[in-house]
Order: sequence, then structure tokens, then C-alpha cells
Amino acid sequence: MKHLLFIGFFLFIIFGFSQEDKKRNKYVLDVSQFNGSILLHNPDISHLITEHPAGFILGFNRKRFGHQDWEADYGYPDSGFTFVYQDMRNPTLGEHFGLYAHYNFYFFKRKLQFRIGQGIAYNTNPYDKNTNFRNNAYGSHLLSSTMAMINFHKENLVAGFGIKAGLSLIHYSNANFKAPNTSTNTAAFNFGLTYDLDKDLNYEFKKPGKRAKSLEPIHYNIALRGGINESDVVNSGRYGFWIISAYADKRLGRKSALQLGTDLFFSNFLKELIRFQAISFPEMNIAANTDFKRVGVFLGHELFINKLSLITQLGYYVYYPFDFEGRVYNRIGLKRYFGDKVFGAVTLKSHAAAAEAVEFGIGIRL
Repeated sequence: MKHLLFIGFFLFIIFGFSQEDKKRNKYVLDVSQFNGSILLHNPDISHLITEHPAGFILGFNRKRFGHQDWEADYGYPDSGFTFVYQDMRNPTLGEHFGLYAHYNFYFFKRKLQFRIGQGIAYNTNPYDKNTNFRNNAYGSHLLSSTMAMINFHKENLVAGFGIKAGLSLIHYSNANFKAPNTSTNTAAFNFGLTYDLDKDLNYEFKKPGKRAKSLEPIHYNIALRGGINESDVVNSGRYGFWIISAYADKRLGRKSALQLGTDLFFSNFLKELIRFQAISFPEMNIAANTDFKRVGVFLGHELFINKLSLITQLGYYVYYPFDFEGRVYNRIGLKRYFGDKVFGAVTLKSHAAAAEAVEFGIGIRL
């Protein structure tokens, strides 16, 4: 089941990149070697930071020149896929093999490239209570992973070859799908080459024509989200959860919209955590019949990139009978529209940097 969830997550991202285009496309490859350090974001992983991780990053990029209106809105970004191999240089942590869907955004006359990617990674040596009990960073082989790169970038300098150099950040976590899940963040310096597969194919950037302002009334949304997660208590069991969300949104233009709404949470892992704490820690004075449901209100923002959008939300529990990670929560993720009304979403819900769950959702915009 867990493999299907993460595979579905990645296929969702890939589908968000697929678009029809009758013009011949232009593609660029890049490869970089990196060396870095694991950041100490949590003292619980201090025993795992012993060496400097290293690996390589391989990218496949489709250039965009404004043949679709949204491309000009974002400075003609690239879309593509990234493969990352990382040796954590610690036998307890093992190695990672990651596959990501990414966008490249350009600044300073396209000399500075910012890549942001989301995908899945396979870890070779996750936690095992008998054989690898020291690995409190990863509780499963399959992990959700986010990578970001900021690079000086110059393509096609000599015979199709170019250079790139800069900094990378790679995050690995299974978002509490299975405990433990302390996660790791690697900051690294990278240096590499680019190769233009179509060096003789040249397009000029197409300037956008005059477009009408995006004026829309307030719309109302209903979303149903679900998934599986576990508390931080190792081997406490994985349980399904459901979230019903209702919110209004108001477009501010072609790129963004504001949201205001409410969430109703049915988080079944809290049932087991309440029972566990009531029995095992009587000094905490938690009643075994404490309600596990929560209700939150949130303010959000949606950034539109063609049919795909990035959503960020900040919420506060107004009904909060059981204390778990505090009253403030946040959500970030991707949304994909199918037509004008129906959408799918993959989001990460957390409390500050403490992830609670990856949410898979469907919804309708009225």
C-alpha cells in the first residue's frame, strides 16, 4: 500500500507536466557532482552526522519559449526531470536514489537558475528495530523528497556544452507515513556541465500578446483529502485519516488567488495515541475517551502555473480537545486542475517543521 501511495504521488506530478505542443521541443541535459553536509535541524539526529555526503545530479530539461501564455508570465522556465544519487557516507543512513519533476526559473539575464523539484527517493537502509535501530531519520524505504538548486548557469558555450555551479538542498522524509521520521536535510556545493541536445535548433522568446485582466467572482471549493500516517511512537500502527475542507477563493490576477476556509480532521492515529498516553502515562491526566477530531480555520494562497498550482495555507485549530504539536498548522503542496471545476491535490500537512501527513485529495470549485 505504501508503495502505491508514493508512486501515485509521483505520477500526479508527472501528469501535471504533460501538455500538448505540436512544435518541435528543445531539450538540454545537465550533470553535476556534489559534496555537502547534513544540517543539524534536530538534535535527535546528531549521532548520524559523521561524514560529508556526496553524489551526483542528472537533469533532463525541456526549454520553453512562450508558445503558451503562462510561460512568459514566469520568465520562460524549463520543465523536466531530475535523478539524484546520494551516498550519505554513514552506513546507518545508507544511500538514496531519487527521481523528481522540476521547474527551472531564471534571473539576471538567465545567468542565474533556480530549480525546484518534488519527487520520491528510495533509501537502502531504513530503521529496523533489530538490525538498524540507530536510524531514527527514516522509517521506510520510500521517502518523499524535495530538492532545490541555485546555480550560475550558462548553456552552449562550446559545441553544445555549458557549465553550472552553485548550491543544492535535498530533503528526505516520509511525512510520518511510518515512524521514526526525523528526516534529513543536505546542503551541498555542486559543479557540473550542461549539453544542448538541439544546439542547432533556435527559438526566440515569444512576447505575450495583450490579454484581458483575469477578473473572477469569489468561488467556493469543497475538497476531500485522505491518506495513512502514524504517530511518533514507533510501531504504534498506521491508520487512515480523512479531512473535509471547505473554502472560498478570490483570484487576484492570472498568477494568484487568496483562500479562506475551514478543515474538519478525522485523524485515526490520534485515537491510538490518546489510548497509549492515557494508559502508559497516567501523570499526563489524559482521558481515554478524549475526542480525536479537530476543526481548523485557515488562510491560504494559490500560485497558478498553467493547470498546475502551488498552494500554501496557514491554519489554527478552533476545536482542539487533544494537544498534538500545537494549535497552529500549515499545508503546502501541488494542485492539478482537470477542466474548470475539478481538481486533484497532493499536500503536506505539518506543524512548523514537524510533518503530520501527506494528503491525497480531490475537490470541486463552484
